[in-house]
Amino acid sequence: MSSRSGHHQEYLKHHHPQDHGRAPARRPAAHHAAPAAASGEGYTLVHAGKQVRFGPVVFWIAVGTVVLLGMWSAATATYFAFRDDVLTRLIARQAEMQYAYEDRISELRAKVDRTTSRQLLDQEQFDQKLDQIMKRQSTLESRATALGAMPDATSTGSIKPQGRAESAPSSGTPKPSPISDTVIFVAPPDREARLESRAPLIAKTQSNQFAKAQGVDNVLVRLQTSLDQVERRQVAALSSVEDGIESRVRRMRGVISDLGLNMSQLEAAVPRSGMGGPFVPVKLAPDAGAFERQLYRININRAQMQRLNQTLALVPYRKPVVGEVEFTSGFGVRSDPFLGRPAMHTGLDFRAAQGDPVRVTANGKVVSAGWAGGYGRMVEVDHGNGLSTRYGHLSEIGVKVGEYVKIGQVIGAVGSTGRSTGPHLHYETRIDGEAVDPQRFLRAGIRLSAG
Repeated sequence: MSSRSGHHQEYLKHHHPQDHGRAPARRPAAHHAAPAAASGEGYTLVHAGKQVRFGPVVFWIAVGTVVLLGMWSAATATYFAFRDDVLTRLIARQAEMQYAYEDRISELRAKVDRTTSRQLLDQEQFDQKLDQIMKRQSTLESRATALGAMPDATSTGSIKPQGRAESAPSSGTPKPSPISDTVIFVAPPDREARLESRAPLIAKTQSNQFAKAQGVDNVLVRLQTSLDQVERRQVAALSSVEDGIESRVRRMRGVISDLGLNMSQLEAAVPRSGMGGPFVPVKLAPDAGAFERQLYRININRAQMQRLNQTLALVPYRKPVVGEVEFTSGFGVRSDPFLGRPAMHTGLDFRAAQGDPVRVTANGKVVSAGWAGGYGRMVEVDHGNGLSTRYGHLSEIGVKVGEYVKIGQVIGAVGSTGRSTGPHLHYETRIDGEAVDPQRFLRAGIRLSAG
């Protein structure tokens, strides 16, 4: 290679020294980079009037590197061109990795879907259980209301002393109260809620859901247990009421039968004033449960008991005086206190103090109120169906003929008028005008009160 700059310097050195001070002749500007010029010290690249000098070592390293890269590329291309199996294995490996990644993604998505489905199923089951509990609670509350509305079936209509506390606590079966107000039902979360589709959080989410599900199940179990206890108490109370009503109805029917009274005639004698209304038959729903059927039976028996109570209100089985009963003379043949000869005593003599109140023993109408021979001052009450009672030796009379009196009403005061040896009450019971032993009726009253 030759260098134009070298020839130009030689030319200036050997020719025209006199022109050394003049400017060189103007040449056309070079439009292309000059090739590298080799010299004893390296290589020079000229471009646009600029020179870049390379040492020989650097130059040959660059040339060798380019040659090696070219040879390596050619060898690699030739290898792959003649060895298709290597390229195929590479492509297959890449496809296998892609398929494995897609399978892993599909597996994670399937896990998310299963978790979501399980959560939705659990949510639906929870909602169903909660709905059942709410319905059951409403049913038990309505049952408690029905039980609370039941009237006291233990009332006998017996004469109770005035001036004594009548509000003593009842020893009967307590009526169950509704479900405790402390039970709080938590509203279920939104049914449309979904799990997040992040694969790394699946295990943690499942564990949290399991813990929450266990907590919800425990709450439901406690609620069910509480409702079971309330239902058992209600069933026990209802059974107790039913047994009590049935027992009392049997006793009332037995009393009427033992007294030799005619049930139909007694029922016909019951006053019907102030009653009426359309006839609405009692029906039991076809799908009624055990509680409803039992309540239906109780209502039927209670209606019968009420009718029997109204009938027995005309039967004088109560005491005419308050306090412990002490007879000074019984019913039947006795020695006459004045003559000392045997005589028929048609009633019972109750020991009492002068002025003690005398009460009527059954509902009825006053048919006699005044002086009646040996009875002294006497009141007679007609109870209907041939039943009547007499109250003799009164010191004073508090009712008039034709007046309607009710059980326990004071009709006079204890005295010693008429054929009497001292203050006492002469009490008689009569059926169709014939005197009968009043103790038959008193024993019937004791039997009814025992229940």
